[in-house]
Amino acid sequence: MVVQNSADAGDMRAGVQLEPFLHQVGGHMSVMKYDEHTVCKPLVPREQRFYESLPLAMKRFTPQYKGTVTVHLWKDSTGHLSLVANPVKESREPFKVSTESAAVAIWQTLQQTTGSSGSACALAQWPHAQLARSPKESPAKALLRSEPHLNAPAFSLVEDTNGNQVERKSFNPWGLHCHQAHLTRLCSEYPENKRHRFLLLENVVSQYTHPCVLDLKMGTRQHGDDASEEKKARHMRKCAQSTSACLGVRICGMQVYQTDKKYFLCKDKYYGRKLSVEGFRQTLYQFLHNGSHLRRELLEPILHQLQALLSVIRSQSSYRFYSSSLLVIYDGQEPPERAPGSPHPHEAPQAAHGSSPGGLTKVDVRMIDFAHTTYKGSWNEHTTYDGPDPGYIFGLENLIRILQDIQEGE
Repeated sequence: MVVQNSADAGDMRAGVQLEPFLHQVGGHMSVMKYDEHTVCKPLVPREQRFYESLPLAMKRFTPQYKGTVTVHLWKDSTGHLSLVANPVKESREPFKVSTESAAVAIWQTLQQTTGSSGSACALAQWPHAQLARSPKESPAKALLRSEPHLNAPAFSLVEDTNGNQVERKSFNPWGLHCHQAHLTRLCSEYPENKRHRFLLLENVVSQYTHPCVLDLKMGTRQHGDDASEEKKARHMRKCAQSTSACLGVRICGMQVYQTDKKYFLCKDKYYGRKLSVEGFRQTLYQFLHNGSHLRRELLEPILHQLQALLSVIRSQSSYRFYSSSLLVIYDGQEPPERAPGSPHPHEAPQAAHGSSPGGLTKVDVRMIDFAHTTYKGSWNEHTTYDGPDPGYIFGLENLIRILQDIQEGE
């Protein structure tokens, strides 16, 4: 959405109002929607350098890097806070903000509920859990009074002119949680006119109607080389107490579309930390289950891409992907049933961009979050490593093995 900042008559610059990215299922750093095909996140120099020097073999497994943009806080006449990316183009039109976007409407409703006046940004603590509310209650109010873990979706109600509920849209509240925390920090730590740099990245779920997303924290070590002793100890403790230690992978967040109830089943990082090895396996199974049956056709293309990624990681000497995540994505909207005599879905060609090879059901496997990635030649590195990342490889091998067990019905 394009808006114009008229706060300074001598500097009339158009901008894009950033929206909370409602399909963010994990992480602590806010990811924002820039346009339908682009998201953005706060710039970390180490991550920017990684994208700018990305090995060719890894490009198919990472979001496309689209550059950077300057972002600033903006408050409208009603006190709603938002982030605006500048500049986009010269404009002399009056400042307008559209509320057609579901993300913007939800966020503004939340601010109306919690208040956003003054530099203190009095935004209430975000919710995280099972939501139950009356039809008259706003989604924001239901969010605000929920328990402190995000294990269920929130719902946005659409009403007709008579006030009757006509549509119920499910969304994962984790992205809104991260957005609120980020705005609160910006308001409390920086002046309102402070300019911030954000990375522009491909929106890897834009091609999906109901994107099912699994966020996996990869490797047996999560702290970067620059971590303080306190942070190092904290991350080592999290790894030791979760499947990161024994499997090299743990669940950091998940949303999976349930076709029977038409909503997203959501799990957060706190849920993932508590899982045993068997619990991890069951959650992978749940990620592939749409509420009525297991999507078995997804297993072959997911395994195909994971095995290709494993081959690439094994060839990347000196890289250590500390604290990075791996996204597994597919569409909760199943393809229509084939007509008699038509090719089987595994045989039918798929012309869509990014479709899996051999006509397999489309899935995506993408590495993200490289703020703590290190490699030979990266700037200001005090520690370098030889050979590929053993912790990441260990996690990928175990992930592949467990999915193969599910495929074989074990």
